[in-house]
Amino acid sequence: MFVDVPCLGTGTWRRNPDAKWRMRPEDLNELLERQQDILRSAARLVRPGGRLIYATCPLLCEEDEMQAEAFLAAEPGFSVYPVARAWEETIGGASPGGERYLRLTPARHGTDGFFVAIFERRQK
Repeated sequence: MFVDVPCLGTGTWRRNPDAKWRMRPEDLNELLERQQDILRSAARLVRPGGRLIYATCPLLCEEDEMQAEAFLAAEPGFSVYPVARAWEETIGGASPGGERYLRLTPARHGTDGFFVAIFERRQK
């Protein structure tokens, strides 16, 4: 299952620099809660041995790695499926943006910001 959650979109600021002026201080906390809710809801639909892919476009650790780690802490039936392994199996070669999670950035990769975590539900 693929979940592309709503986010602040900080990873697109190189193309949309005016977007940062539309953010309000409370936007991040509201989005973090929505992201957690969506991720937990999606997790209920993943069969044993199945995978849940969490994707966002921000550059903020709060919406990326911290959300992934919070999900793992709250859902002991899931573990990380390393992005580097998935990359090797499907595309071949080394992952361009990490071992555990995929993180692409405008500065390093010339892309928009992008984050992916893959979770696998343990077999019963």
